[in-house]
Amino acid sequence: MLRKTLLAACLGLSQWVSAATFELPTDGSNMVGTLQYHSVEAGETMSDIAKQYDVGFLSLMAANKGVDPFLPKEGYVLTIPSQAILPEVEYKGIVINLAELRLYYFEPEKNLVHIFPVGIGRIGQDTPEMTTKISQLRENPTWTPPASIRKDYLAKGVELPDVVPAGPDNPLGDYAMRLAYGTGSYLIHGTNKDFGIGLRVSAGCIRMDPKDIDWLFHQANIGMQVRIIDEPIKVALEPDRSVFIEAHEPLTRSMAARKTWRSLKS
Repeated sequence: MLRKTLLAACLGLSQWVSAATFELPTDGSNMVGTLQYHSVEAGETMSDIAKQYDVGFLSLMAANKGVDPFLPKEGYVLTIPSQAILPEVEYKGIVINLAELRLYYFEPEKNLVHIFPVGIGRIGQDTPEMTTKISQLRENPTWTPPASIRKDYLAKGVELPDVVPAGPDNPLGDYAMRLAYGTGSYLIHGTNKDFGIGLRVSAGCIRMDPKDIDWLFHQANIGMQVRIIDEPIKVALEPDRSVFIEAHEPLTRSMAARKTWRSLKS
């Protein structure tokens, strides 16, 4: 008899030192990781805990609905969503699933996948779906703010320089990987901010935690394939015939899509 389980929306990752690394399943499964649990200590916020386990902030909130993200009760046991269904793609290079705010780096020759939470484009400056490649690797990058961002900052009373030099004030962080899509304006990069991982906050680029981009940058190479997809619902049919569904809020804001999503949830 089939067993149906709905995984927490926006599942996250497991705790790691340099990368969340899992062996690719060889038994017909497409699931990796296991759920973990964390007992809240005095003074901890969900943002602190998300960073500790390297999960996206929203994914941790989704797995623990009703818990105050800023003042979780001391001793409360949080579910750390450290289990994921792999997206239905070729296990090659970098794959970013916008719906789950997560990046996968596949090493099929080693039978490994490395998983990271990411920040993506905010509403109105959406990160596009694409199949492309890395065209440039830049350590200690400078940042040339595009006209649209300069205009946004100016509206807030801040005049950006033509070029922001490398250093602690650079929003690209210490590493940037340029994508060969369109005019080459999209990057996978680090950040100098203390927030934004696992959120829709960027101007369209893919934002990673500083330690994560440090690791990934040194594995990547020019010409590496990068796929950006939007796969809000993933299904796993396990070898024992159990069925798992991982569901994420779709990024689209069309009325028809919203009605479809509501009917799937009901």
